[in-house]
Amino acid sequence: MSPRTDLVTALLGIWFGAGLMIDAWAHSNLAELETFFTPWHAVFYSGFAVVSGWIIWQVWRNVRAGRQGLAAVPTGYLGGLMAIPAFAAFGLADMMWHTILGIETSIDIFFSPSHLGLVVTMMLIITTPLRSAWNAPHVDARPRLGRLLPALLGLAFATTLVSLFLSYGDALHYRPQAIVQAFSMAQDSGAAPQGSGPRPVAVGADRVAVAMVVTNVIMLSPVLLLLRRWLLPFGSVTLMYAVMVLMPGAQTAFRNLPILLSFVVAGFVSDLLIRRLRPSGERRAAYWAFAGLSASATWSLYIGVASATGGGLPTVPELWTGAPVVAGLIGLALGALFLPNAVTAQRGRGDRT
Repeated sequence: MSPRTDLVTALLGIWFGAGLMIDAWAHSNLAELETFFTPWHAVFYSGFAVVSGWIIWQVWRNVRAGRQGLAAVPTGYLGGLMAIPAFAAFGLADMMWHTILGIETSIDIFFSPSHLGLVVTMMLIITTPLRSAWNAPHVDARPRLGRLLPALLGLAFATTLVSLFLSYGDALHYRPQAIVQAFSMAQDSGAAPQGSGPRPVAVGADRVAVAMVVTNVIMLSPVLLLLRRWLLPFGSVTLMYAVMVLMPGAQTAFRNLPILLSFVVAGFVSDLLIRRLRPSGERRAAYWAFAGLSASATWSLYIGVASATGGGLPTVPELWTGAPVVAGLIGLALGALFLPNAVTAQRGRGDRT
């Protein structure tokens, strides 16, 4: 597909993803919902309709041009095409589920079978531009930001879906004061997260520490995936992190804005690291170094911003000094898992299939 076609697919996917964010905001911040038919569901499902219609239209154009069977499906678009009827079926099942059993209002929303079906098929649809660019022969190993933009948007919005369904372990939900207080005590306070909404102020260090591990993996993994295929142009990680923080921002009504902004800054720092280290599948040492340093810098900023806006440094130094080190080691481990062996240029082309 042409870059312009992929960009339209990505932009329509934003409509789709934004609809889910609005729905997540409603479930987290409004009073108990009693019906499936809501304005935010209208935005969500209309987004599905327009992006699905666009994908089907691309296939139909090829059919009219004389292509038959799978040859009519643009490269990278097959997964999204197959997910369209599956998403519609899960949407119908979700409506029936809510009609019979009611609307979920707490952590059970993330374990509903119909919701899990919707999120998996939605991921296949909105990552269509990523698969298209990944397999495009004219996208070289050092693409410009504009050429890679559809893929970045698709993968970033897909990551927000993962963060949504793991939001009970999302470190971006905590406010600065809660982070400082948590790292000022070594014992768990016993306070439990309240569904997908804002975290309580009294929360134990163990909960924040576990959430940092989960979020570290969720945020860094997509970047490491892309770095196996391309040397990312400057601004790529900043853009992706700016999109990724929108989901926890919507769920908390952006009441934890300093923490969200710390991740956008962390994306900028990661872009600087990419420019300096030039990590790639062929440069394993640089790839590993980036994974560890990016993770450590991200969570140093997280704790630093929390301290600056939440009342000062935590009183347990082992916690706030060691947490970025743990994050860096986890990042290094992720780097080794994503790239255990250096990928030669010839194997790198093979990875595109």
